[in-house]
Amino acid sequence: MADPLVLGIETSCDETGVALVRGYDLLVDAVASSVDEHARFGGIIPEIASRAHLEAMVPTIERALATADVSLGAVDAIAVTAGPGLVGPLTVGASAAKALALALDKPLYGVNHVIGHAVVDELVDGAFPERVMALVVSGGHSSLLLLDDTVRVTELGSTLDDAAGEAFDKVGRLLGLPYPGGPHIDRLAREGDPAAIRFPRGLTAAKDQAAHAADFSFSGLKTAIARWVEARQDAGLEVPLPDVAASFAEAVADVLTAKTIAACRAHGVDTLVVGGGFSANSQLREMAAKRCAEAGIELRIPPIRYCTDNGAMIAALGSAVVRRGLPPSSLDLPVDSSMPLTQVLV
Repeated sequence: MADPLVLGIETSCDETGVALVRGYDLLVDAVASSVDEHARFGGIIPEIASRAHLEAMVPTIERALATADVSLGAVDAIAVTAGPGLVGPLTVGASAAKALALALDKPLYGVNHVIGHAVVDELVDGAFPERVMALVVSGGHSSLLLLDDTVRVTELGSTLDDAAGEAFDKVGRLLGLPYPGGPHIDRLAREGDPAAIRFPRGLTAAKDQAAHAADFSFSGLKTAIARWVEARQDAGLEVPLPDVAASFAEAVADVLTAKTIAACRAHGVDTLVVGGGFSANSQLREMAAKRCAEAGIELRIPPIRYCTDNGAMIAALGSAVVRRGLPPSSLDLPVDSSMPLTQVLV
């Protein structure tokens, strides 16, 4: 199928995403989120998320089809997130996709959520060149991936502890900010001085470069901030939230971009795509744009609406897989909460 009409279903966490993609054209992207139901717990509760997906699945599919003025019978293939993610939510999405594939007699493709965060940019800026570097940063992942022909993936590095988005949520909680912490820290950081406090940059020392040149670590940074805030409070001094937020965000963006640019140079790659929920962070976007321009690297970052979990990214990756003639998944495809990032398709 040269231009397949792919229905994409995403349920890896707390968003029920359904999208329709034909080739590189996005026809519709419908999302139902349960994030407000988790806010009082300070994090995602898998059982609540699973039940929310069950309630939202059929209405979201119906809304997507109606908006695109497309019937289910017109769909050529169905793509669904097989992992990584939370087992309960993944199972709800996979079960819905299997039922549709069986009822419609259409091929089913269980695809990788993390790689979808990068490939969704093909719907915005067109087909990838033969080789691209992808930095995928979110609440659960900080991964550096080398993509050949879009669907052949080499994992160059990842987080050894907290992912970037996870660190933002934890620091946000430490600073007394509402959940999720990322948007609130980003807002505060715009009012602060990023050079006010020099927080540590994990895995950037010379002794770490040989073994962890492309890996990330933000746990030590989180601890350093906690100690700085405690020392300030113990001294009876006010904690300058905007300066702390700005200095923290600067440290994270500095590490992410420096290691990514170095990896692009090491592998001779001149196109970088940045995706995932944390790619909405303004300091990361600004620093990535500046450093890519200095290095002569083309930077591709999808609009913010495609940074958080959505069906468009799954439909985009499904479309890429179908166009390349990769074999479909079986109807008994398993979900995998820790699906390897080198595995595009189950």
